[in-house]
Amino acid sequence: MPGLKKRSLVLAGHGTSLALEPAFWTVLEALAAARGLSLAGLVASIDAARGAQPLASACRLAALAFAADARPAGEVQ
Repeated sequence: MPGLKKRSLVLAGHGTSLALEPAFWTVLEALAAARGLSLAGLVASIDAARGAQPLASACRLAALAFAADARPAGEVQ
């Protein structure tokens, strides 16, 4: 898997950057589209719900949950 891709976002009025593997960004973009949100809006919602968990970890878990839900039943990758 290629290295991390860093993106700059504004969360709660503060600029921040988030580094994730490109595959996770791809899934997060699909999740944002499915929810009718911008990518920044999706990350903001993940940020608001993450508690003490690191933002990158929370984003990866959200992407994994969405990918698992989107996969046809019984399909294993």
